[in-house]
Amino acid sequence: MREVEIEPTFEAWQGAARALLREGVPPAEVEWREAAPGLVSGTGPGAFSPAVARVPRQFLDLARQVAGHRDPARWRLLYEILWRLVHENRDLLKSGSDGQVRRLFALAGQARRAAYREELEEMQRVEEAGPGAAPFVPASASLAEVGQAATRCTGCDLYRLATQTVFGRGPADARIALVGEQPGDQEDLQGAPFVGPAGEVLDRALEEVGLPRERLYVTNAVKHFKFVQRGKRRIHQTPRLSEIAACRPWLEAELGVIKPEIVVGLGATAARALLGPDFRLMKEHGRFTATRWAPKTMATLHPSAVLRGEDEAAQAQLYRMLVEDLRLVAQAA
Repeated sequence: MREVEIEPTFEAWQGAARALLREGVPPAEVEWREAAPGLVSGTGPGAFSPAVARVPRQFLDLARQVAGHRDPARWRLLYEILWRLVHENRDLLKSGSDGQVRRLFALAGQARRAAYREELEEMQRVEEAGPGAAPFVPASASLAEVGQAATRCTGCDLYRLATQTVFGRGPADARIALVGEQPGDQEDLQGAPFVGPAGEVLDRALEEVGLPRERLYVTNAVKHFKFVQRGKRRIHQTPRLSEIAACRPWLEAELGVIKPEIVVGLGATAARALLGPDFRLMKEHGRFTATRWAPKTMATLHPSAVLRGEDEAAQAQLYRMLVEDLRLVAQAA
């Protein structure tokens, strides 16, 4: 029996599971144990390379969620399903009657709900503790003045590691505003929104539906890049609700100056910032609703979701979804 001791994180499990797969160790011969953070020097994190395994992205997303659960048996379950995906059936996750698959989805759902409750509690604590960015936002200022003030914001801790504030770009009289999640690696370095790979996807989609980007105002719900350092790479991390709340005064100031007729949230984080924490992107995308932000507010996919598609067919399907939603925006403008 192989005893594997890991920190209780997805990255630690992923590194250990990758090593076990490479050695061909079956699940029945592995006993998983949790160790306190910092006490284990195991295999470093990383994706399952083609030399080891090729697994569906959906499984990695679910595994990352399940890792946040408190069930001590979750690591064994994840490795058992991973082994079956690699050695038995790559389409295993489509089997709704499989007991392990049902357990995987159940744990992922429970973990998501628990994380959401924790975020709401944290957001409440943050809002009670301080006003976030509000003290840094100038009153009755122009868009340029608001943007300049944002460079000095320390309303949450994200400014500590980010290279710079990434404020919105576009004309102050834009009829349409696009709101993303947060700057990415390239945006953080260049100081402008949507200039990296996701920006290229967005530009292509906008051109296809006839929306000139230079006539749009493009910004993010959070103005600093949140990431975790892994070697030389900076890996994106989703902002917490508390960080979205802390940064909201900047978004309110931007849209308050511009007064757009249409606001489009790109991705789940922006959708929650604009349409509330209960908004479900894949069920409600492409629908206009009147909000305090604009007479017509909609959410659609973040362009990076297209890049994360499992294969070319999935990427094409996600891209068409993005384009069709943006086409509705173009028709409504």
